[in-house]
Amino acid sequence: MAEVGPGTPDCRSAARYLWWLVRSQPWRAARGSLYGSVWMVSTMLPPYLSSRAIDNGLRTGDFAALAGWTGAVLAAALFNALLGLMRHRTMTFVRVDAALRTVRVVVRHVARLGATLSRRVSSGEVAHIGAADISTISECLTLVGPGVGAVFAFLAVSLLLLDVSAVLALVVLIGVPLLAFAIVPLLKRLQRNESGYRERQGELTSQIGDIVGGLRVLRGIGGSEQFSRRFHTSSRLLREDGYRVGRVTSWVKALTTGMPVVFLAVITWLTARMTAAGEITIGEMVAVYGYVAALVIPMFFLIEGSDQLARGLVAARRVTALLRIEPEQTGGDRPGPDGPANLADPDSGLVVPPGVLLAVVSGAPADSAAVLDRLGRYTDSAVTWDEVALSGIRLEEVRERILLARNEEHLFAGPVREAIATRAEHDDAAITAAVRAAAAEDVVAGLPDGLDSLLEARGANLSGGQRQRLRLARALLAEPEVLLLVEPASAVDAPTEALIAARLREFRAGRTTVVATTSPLQAGRADLVAFLVEGRVVATGTHASLLESEPRYRALVYRGAEEEVAR
Repeated sequence: MAEVGPGTPDCRSAARYLWWLVRSQPWRAARGSLYGSVWMVSTMLPPYLSSRAIDNGLRTGDFAALAGWTGAVLAAALFNALLGLMRHRTMTFVRVDAALRTVRVVVRHVARLGATLSRRVSSGEVAHIGAADISTISECLTLVGPGVGAVFAFLAVSLLLLDVSAVLALVVLIGVPLLAFAIVPLLKRLQRNESGYRERQGELTSQIGDIVGGLRVLRGIGGSEQFSRRFHTSSRLLREDGYRVGRVTSWVKALTTGMPVVFLAVITWLTARMTAAGEITIGEMVAVYGYVAALVIPMFFLIEGSDQLARGLVAARRVTALLRIEPEQTGGDRPGPDGPANLADPDSGLVVPPGVLLAVVSGAPADSAAVLDRLGRYTDSAVTWDEVALSGIRLEEVRERILLARNEEHLFAGPVREAIATRAEHDDAAITAAVRAAAAEDVVAGLPDGLDSLLEARGANLSGGQRQRLRLARALLAEPEVLLLVEPASAVDAPTEALIAARLREFRAGRTTVVATTSPLQAGRADLVAFLVEGRVVATGTHASLLESEPRYRALVYRGAEEEVAR
């Protein structure tokens, strides 16, 4: 059976998004509301039945009636227990569905954003959405069940009290809404403080990721102390924001616990005076006390639910802000070329013929990397593919046929096999071939379980050169029609780089490969070399011909050769 998607979220506001989560599971939400309402109202049954047992059985001495009403109290308690079980079970499904649905829409949108994500949103913010906001959103949906039930319970108690005393009913009708509205200013303040706290928490999470990922570099350049001070400052500011949130939350919690008890005390005092004055019977006094005691539960849910809703709106606001980000690259509707074709970048004057291994060499590595970004359609440009604007071709097809591989690409935690394989059909033979082409056999052989060895997040248990070669193996295994590589061997020694250059040529024979590099080992193995000066192609030819005809290229390459020897 085909898997049903999460649907299209309503991102116009945080409240609309929460309502969309409810509308996405209407029958389950309706059952939760029904069970919550019946359960809340049914909590009023034991007090009512107890009052009948007192007035109709105990006071009159009719022990048969007393036994009957006592049995009814027991049956009502068992019925409430069953309803509570069904309510809790249904609301658990509601919360889990909301959390999973949010996870799916966020992951789907993040995948759609692609390269836009890192330019618009910090990694810490995305991580915090997954770690905290999704859970907060799901918890606030408790209002769908007990929250709705609390309203019906309030109305039921008001009607029951009206039959006993109009004064008591009026106190409840006025008092409960006043208690609920009393914390509204605190909830608004909590939303403001919570928003600031969440933003700073996301920033600090990003700092933690940067520090952990670059710890070796920081220690090497002596910058660890500076970043440590910066982290301590950010932590102190986050702590102060947390204290502000905590102060408001403590008042909300105190009022949530204290106000219903105070209200119960007021009603008890009024009821006792009315009983002493003979205005109501002892059974009715017990019933009133039971009604109001039972009303503490819905009051708690209403106030606690308001707190959860305030937090849920803050979390939903962050999720909707992410979901409203649109990709910078909008897909066209034209198909790509039927077969291999020229890929041309008018901004630099570079033309990549099909089926060749081409090296793009520049004294400014950022210029050659920028060319590959344009060829891969990661930045807006006038690049054409078979004389058709690359921006007009369907983005899905561009991503499938043209692959840009950079050194900073993520290595996911898990078995090495899964970190390299990009499709399920990649067997061990294909993976091994790609590993060999990337000269990474020694990396895999040096791990305790070979391809089954576990990588830590970002390949933290490997050296920089080992990670680079595994990334290259993953890019080669994808077998794109056009492969764009940015400095694929910059972190390895010269013999290993020479081996990579030779095997890359062999592995990619007959397919288009563009390598941005300043290494003579890479350029020497290329079919063509395009030499860039200030971002423009000033000469194209073989490595040998450019050494003879272009002095600037010769000076750059010889400098690169000296660096290779030193390395």
